[in-house]
Amino acid sequence: MSQTVSTSVSTDDSIGFQPFELVNPSAEADLVVLCDHASNALPAEYGTLGLPPADLERHIGWDIGAAEVTRKMAAALGVPAVLSCFSRLLIDPNRGDDDPTLVMKLSDGAIIPGNRHVDAAEREARRATYWQPYQDAVAGVIDRLTAEGRVPVIVSIHSFTPVWRGHPRPWHAGILWDSDPRLPHLLLAGLRGEPGLVVGDNEPYSGSLKGDTMYRHGTSRGLANALVEIRQDLIDTQHGAEEWAGRLSRLLEEALVQHPDLRVVQHYGSHADEKPLPPSTMEQGA
Repeated sequence: MSQTVSTSVSTDDSIGFQPFELVNPSAEADLVVLCDHASNALPAEYGTLGLPPADLERHIGWDIGAAEVTRKMAAALGVPAVLSCFSRLLIDPNRGDDDPTLVMKLSDGAIIPGNRHVDAAEREARRATYWQPYQDAVAGVIDRLTAEGRVPVIVSIHSFTPVWRGHPRPWHAGILWDSDPRLPHLLLAGLRGEPGLVVGDNEPYSGSLKGDTMYRHGTSRGLANALVEIRQDLIDTQHGAEEWAGRLSRLLEEALVQHPDLRVVQHYGSHADEKPLPPSTMEQGA
């Protein structure tokens, strides 16, 4: 197993808050793993955004288990990973900078007091201080690999709640994708070949979200990409996170070896440019 190196970058030395974390930042690899909702942390000046601390531990604050899966995958495969270090409630890294849900005022029935009166100036301050550094970190890793003559595959790790608005969800995992079928089809086939797994194709959400992380760094660049959603109760322990990291690492390693077409720039366009978003995407990651 390759040695894992993790570093963070702070934009404000006075509070020491880290907007993103880099794992194996100098690794020579054909794969980059991302985790948009890795943390439920908030900068000190924002407190808890007026929420009870227990609410930040729920799925509205972060994607439970996703960070552990991401770090374990980076370690197993020896590839770079970029993780956000701030709660999605502060500002959502998996949204375009003009998305109306970039700063959520209501999430799964919880009013976010600290976001209730966010104006354009505050929105821009959060975007510049937290959202942009994360996006720049992702772009920086991809740019480095591209400059080395590599065409990296991009995978983003998310998690979703077992029950949504009183309805149990049947999927153990889902593969979200826009218009490039190369990696999604391989992951769907691989996961569906595992005994007992129910795997959604663009479930529980659509992968066509204009301006999101995969749109920005995968689709628009013509890089093979997929967003993996894992049910949170399957990865909320170290054992579960290790099991899923191992499963995904094996499938990705096989895909990279057996399918060289994954490492070719291919522009498929984006379905997100062609149609309005379904309502379910407004709380994607729930």
